[in-house]
Amino acid sequence: MSTLASETHIMRQDGMEAPLFAFRSARGVVQGQGLGAALPRGPAETLGARVAAFFRLAGRDALLAGALPFAREAEDYLVQPRTVSRTVQEVAAAPRPDARWQLAHEPDAAGYAASVQRALGIMRQEAAQGAGRREVLTKIVLSRSLLARADAPIDLQGLLRRLSADPSVTGFLVPLPPRGGAPRVLAGATPELLLSKTGARILSHPLAGSARREVDAAADSANAAALARSDKDRREHAIVADFILDTLAPYCRQLSAPQGTTLTSTNSMWHLGTRIEGELKDASISSAELAAALHPTPAVCGLPRAHAARLIGEIEAYDRDFYAGAVGWCDAAGDGAWYVSIRCAEIAGNTARLYAGAGIVPGSDPWAEAAETGAKYGALLAALGIELEETRL
Repeated sequence: MSTLASETHIMRQDGMEAPLFAFRSARGVVQGQGLGAALPRGPAETLGARVAAFFRLAGRDALLAGALPFAREAEDYLVQPRTVSRTVQEVAAAPRPDARWQLAHEPDAAGYAASVQRALGIMRQEAAQGAGRREVLTKIVLSRSLLARADAPIDLQGLLRRLSADPSVTGFLVPLPPRGGAPRVLAGATPELLLSKTGARILSHPLAGSARREVDAAADSANAAALARSDKDRREHAIVADFILDTLAPYCRQLSAPQGTTLTSTNSMWHLGTRIEGELKDASISSAELAAALHPTPAVCGLPRAHAARLIGEIEAYDRDFYAGAVGWCDAAGDGAWYVSIRCAEIAGNTARLYAGAGIVPGSDPWAEAAETGAKYGALLAALGIELEETRL
């Protein structure tokens, strides 16, 4: 235990111990302090069984929190804190950081547009082959990365407060397994609820189909209206919502999307969203098990899921690791909340690796998708104190 504790211990610059994990939103704050134990690591397929076995020994007051990686076969990282606090409080503002940054794109907009073009070519080829193929790609989510290096260590607590200032997102900070001896965390401001569970009630709010917010009110309204009537974006969104409904249906005695598809927004983006509500047949099923069944949804992967994930590994030049996975928490009763780990960055010392992706379907425009990923960096760039116009996205 002492070795694990030393690996995941993160100190603030003032020498005080930082939270082991934190989730901040308009609904309140869930925060863990100090490392008590860790869940034996494994793939998504075994998460439900491992979580159930853990809580049988840990007791009813225990809680697990952490991150699921993008790849279903990769190992997750969930920890039990020594103490947990759940509060309803306003998020205190944090001053803008004063740092100088060096930025490197992986890939740049032109390289990303070329990747989108490649994916569209695969879709056309598979559609032409039609019934002769077992799997025909209907959607794939391609991402790109931005490596930012500061001239001083990144203040994680200030970053979390700035990320949480948008009431429409959940700001989060969770530990990641060490790499190269340096502590790592995943920090972000996700707008997308993968799944929450309270007793037998479950909720999911998938987002797919996006447009940039604008400072000018007329331009902002025009972007929202264009998104709402976009056939391409509605097709992209329907793929995600239908996947979640189909995946959750076997677990539920009732399941519906009573409001249908609606517009929703953060400070930087418009999205199409569908609120999905259900009642479980068996309330003892954990939120972690349900999150593992859903993850990764077509909102961050594609459809068919395994086929899209395989192509992502071939097209993208890096390992996503915990980007486009899920972050969240689960207690001994199985209740908890899990969020899609987007609008996030992997942080170690003075470096932050940002990620952004876009859903590609037939009819996607490669340069428009590149612009969308650039816009999706916005929340993290602002929180880090990097001017958007300086990034040449």
